[in-house]
Amino acid sequence: MTDLDAVDRGILNAYQGGFPVVADPYEPAAAALRDHDVDVTAEALHERLVALDDAGVLTRFGALINAEAIGGTATLVAMHAPEERFDEVAEQVNDHTEVAHNYEREHPHLNMWFVVSVAEESEAQSASKASGVTESDRVAEVLAEIEDETGQETYNLPKQREFHVGAKFPVEGPLEDVDGGIDLSGLGPEVDPVDRDSLTPRERDLVVEIQGGLPTTRTPYQDVADALDEDVEWVLETVKRFDTEGKVRRVGVIPNHYSLGYSENGMTVWNVPDDVVDEVGPEVAAFDFVTHCYRRPRHEGVWPYNFFAMTHGRSEAESDRRVEEVRAKMAEHWDVTDEDWDTLFSTGILKKTGIRIEERADANTA
Repeated sequence: MTDLDAVDRGILNAYQGGFPVVADPYEPAAAALRDHDVDVTAEALHERLVALDDAGVLTRFGALINAEAIGGTATLVAMHAPEERFDEVAEQVNDHTEVAHNYEREHPHLNMWFVVSVAEESEAQSASKASGVTESDRVAEVLAEIEDETGQETYNLPKQREFHVGAKFPVEGPLEDVDGGIDLSGLGPEVDPVDRDSLTPRERDLVVEIQGGLPTTRTPYQDVADALDEDVEWVLETVKRFDTEGKVRRVGVIPNHYSLGYSENGMTVWNVPDDVVDEVGPEVAAFDFVTHCYRRPRHEGVWPYNFFAMTHGRSEAESDRRVEEVRAKMAEHWDVTDEDWDTLFSTGILKKTGIRIEERADANTA
């Protein structure tokens, strides 16, 4: 953080979403920064983004693919790993290629939390196969295999409703207080959403090419087009259409939140009365420090919580204040007691390979 000057901080605050989808995106991006008193040229903006990426301040630059909209499914799973066998159980869980993320979290019983991601075939492909195995069957198979190998019960917590996904991490400096940063996503070709769930082979190739981000070059979209032997106009139109359709969550810089000082990663969980959860969800999701917000099922006798809100803070005190803000919002809807909520802080990253976008895109290409 100490190596970031005011211009770097302004860039990070401005473009965690809303980067232009045009042939030369750095020109309008730099012009908009200058309009907000961040003095930078297009050439300097490009050089600074490359330097931020090389320094590990960014995890990627470009389009953040929404894996669920591409195809397949992902689910959150909790389990208990006995202390004396913790490393062994973690290895057994992580050996499954379907496990994309795995975290150790503070909880007296459910101390291992992982994401299982499986591909889903298009209707055309499914009809041509006789296996009869659906994506939900595959999740159940993976969990059964993990239970058999570890001897531990798993608790499946699939997303029942998504209220918000949008991890953005402002830093102290220019544009810190500009909600959402600078949004130039409206620039570029006019596009209309397409009413189909499957990908064409060309779209599949584009998804695979940009799943790790755009190249940090002066002409990122042209370079993607060259790699695919496509016209840059088609790449621009498709990326922008994907953004409109939700296949891309946003286009911009994706920071490494640890490098920005967001060391407190708290998963707050709540036992919200079923008759108010759909009212509470959007209100909690409106907090800019809530990066993920979902409704998930309870597990009777083991897990009483049906509402998840992920918060990040730059200190324990900041994290506590933010959780208290969420609690205060909850209290506007019902009498919240200490038994109605908990915060599970992550104490270790056991696996983080990411969702296998290529596999899911392949399965959903018609």
